[in-house]
Amino acid sequence: MDEEFERITNELDEDAKITLSNKAAKMLEFLKSPDRITTICKDIAQHYRDKVEPQGFKAMIVTPDREACHLYKLELNKYFPDSASAVVISTSGKGDDELKRLYSLTKDEQEKLIEKFNKPESELKFLIVTAKLLTGFDSPILQTMYLDKALKDHTLLQAICRTNRKFPNKTFGRIVDYFGVFDDAAKALEFDEEVMSKVITNLNALIEELPKAMEETLTHFAGVDRTIDGFDGLQAAQNAIDTNEKRDAFAADYRRLANIWESLSPDPSLEPFRNDYKWLSNVYQSVKPSGPEALGKLIWLSMGAQTKRIMYENIHVEGIHTDMEEVVLDEAMVSALMDKKDMKAAKRMERELIKRFKKHADKPIFIELSKRLEALRDKAEQGLITSIEFIKELCQIARETLQAEKMEANTEVRKTGKEALTELFMELRTEDTPAVVGRIVTDIDSIVKIVRFPGWQTTNAGEREVQKALRKTLLKYKLHKDENLFSKAYLYIREYY
Repeated sequence: MDEEFERITNELDEDAKITLSNKAAKMLEFLKSPDRITTICKDIAQHYRDKVEPQGFKAMIVTPDREACHLYKLELNKYFPDSASAVVISTSGKGDDELKRLYSLTKDEQEKLIEKFNKPESELKFLIVTAKLLTGFDSPILQTMYLDKALKDHTLLQAICRTNRKFPNKTFGRIVDYFGVFDDAAKALEFDEEVMSKVITNLNALIEELPKAMEETLTHFAGVDRTIDGFDGLQAAQNAIDTNEKRDAFAADYRRLANIWESLSPDPSLEPFRNDYKWLSNVYQSVKPSGPEALGKLIWLSMGAQTKRIMYENIHVEGIHTDMEEVVLDEAMVSALMDKKDMKAAKRMERELIKRFKKHADKPIFIELSKRLEALRDKAEQGLITSIEFIKELCQIARETLQAEKMEANTEVRKTGKEALTELFMELRTEDTPAVVGRIVTDIDSIVKIVRFPGWQTTNAGEREVQKALRKTLLKYKLHKDENLFSKAYLYIREYY
């Protein structure tokens, strides 16, 4: 550098050389050197795609000054579309005419830009700033800050807190430090070192913590063979944590491990632990509560994006099997079974009947048939009937099932809108309901047929007109105050008209 400087300043006097040297040697000029910005933006692009984007979060880039914001924007455009990033700087001062032209925003425009950034589905992924939005900016979707500026004390602490807003599946904020601010975090923040260690954790500390966290999580499964795949392997793991207390203790340790993993991934330091982590994640998913009973248990949280990616990478689908045996339950099958007395075929019929009963689980006739099948199976298991008797009775149940299904189909086909409404009004009628149910239904049927049109259920105008017609008819019979009746009648009209 000295030799090159001497060459280009050969014709200048000593005072001019010193002035130029002092100006060129400023830290700011070093930070904005093209090669450095190129290197950092390449790293940001890789880091964002690996660690931030898969989780659905967004990022902020903090640069040394307004010109640096522009330079970062140009370089970042090489990796992402122009719409993926936006510069937010102050343009109210003198000078910087080009920057004003490119990035000047009114207060309203800035608010709309931030609103767009906060939407998960928007293409805006990065905000590039130098001073604006470092304090008082509340964006829950912002998880990562790429920091390339000298910040300290309360300014640094407030900047850190930009990544600290709660958001679904967000368990930490991340600062990627290109400047060296965190070489001594306690000094930079001028706060108690022990207090700051609770706020800021260096990734190197997480790497050191990983083996212990893994070991403690695996201790819940002492003696379990983790090489066994599939259902048997999961069953053995679940048996090891067979009480709510044990499962919750495992969940707490797993969540701590998962937070470390999500923070570090895809760091190479994770590789030796990958198989064990995948195994633990499968176990966690298999015992995780679902439904209302899971609410309120903070240790039972959803998996992070990096963890899901590991699991998905190890799920392989070979294709759809089309060579499986088809079971058709009809009269021909019943007759064939009676002729051949084939116990294997009887078992197939038995499974098919169970499937049919589940399909009609709310119908009394199918409930009764299901009970008869269960009683028949109990007799067979106790050896109270012969295989021939079993097949005969099974075939009888099958015949009655087919007949019941035919009756059910015929009933559904026959039912018209008027019949459906009549059934509803008869079911919901009270002492105040007029005796002339038939006339009410006829009036509703007539007026709905007048106002409806094809596809009315999918338009606001159609739904409005039909609801109006229904309310008008109910008012005629002084039933307009019965909201339950109105709601159910409208649902029937949607289905049958």
